Amino acid sequence: MELVDQAILARQRGDAEAVLAISRAAFDKERSAADLVADQFDLEPTRSVLHRSAAVLALECHELREAERLIGRALAGYPPNDIANELRDLLIEEIYSQRQAIGQTRPVG
Repeated sequence: MELVDQAILARQRGDAEAVLAISRAAFDKERSAADLVADQFDLEPTRSVLHRSAAVLALECHELREAERLIGRALAGYPPNDIANELRDLLIEEIYSQRQAIGQTRPVG
């Protein structure tokens, strides 16, 4: 969360390079945390929340394919309905719309 706060401050300063670098560091940490619990389906909702957070940070880093993979892995478990709906919305509204905006029909990666 500290890194996310730093990225927000960098965005407010208009420092796009710092935003990307800090977001990348936050993404790497969050993805590592999600990886640790990926197969621990009894840890819901923590498991799916970590995957959702990592997916959002992946989008910040323009890693569409990785965001899609994280969302798929989260949905493959047993997330609560509200989190599952948020994950689906993220997939449709963010990933697919970004792909369409750049004219991409295949996964990035």
